[in-house]
Amino acid sequence: MTKARAVPMPSNSVLTPLYAGADLLDAFAIRLPAGASDDVEVLARAALERQAWWIRALTRVRDIVMATVGVKSSRAVGLAAAARGPVIGFFPVLSKSATELVVGADDRHLDFRVTIQLRPDAANGRELVAGTVVHCHNRLGRIYLTTIVPFHRVIVPASLEQAARAMKS
Repeated sequence: MTKARAVPMPSNSVLTPLYAGADLLDAFAIRLPAGASDDVEVLARAALERQAWWIRALTRVRDIVMATVGVKSSRAVGLAAAARGPVIGFFPVLSKSATELVVGADDRHLDFRVTIQLRPDAANGRELVAGTVVHCHNRLGRIYLTTIVPFHRVIVPASLEQAARAMKS
């Protein structure tokens, strides 16, 4: 199976204006199998809603730890977002076009956005790209980000790999 790899942030993303001054700016991509969906929302759901057990466990630990400092749980973020509009996993959908879907949320410690893009790759196939932009507001945000970045850099590629596997079936 193809592995996800680090790539530059997409230069054509609606999030490009947020790149300046970001505390975290990274992107990963994976080549999609032939016959994978052309619907960026289907692909985003395959990446973000079908999380491996270990990602769900890490999210639960994050929620428990962050509750001690008053940060919303992933479930609370998802429930609040669902009351306002569509969600993917627990992430509020902020915008969608034919080739890009953006999810994200703002909180007192940081704001984050994730772009999911479907684009042609160099081998005349297609790839799915997930790019993350985070802006911290305070010390809590910076501590949180420093703590989660090593996990983030494993979770995002694993999520893309899950989406590619789901598209093979």
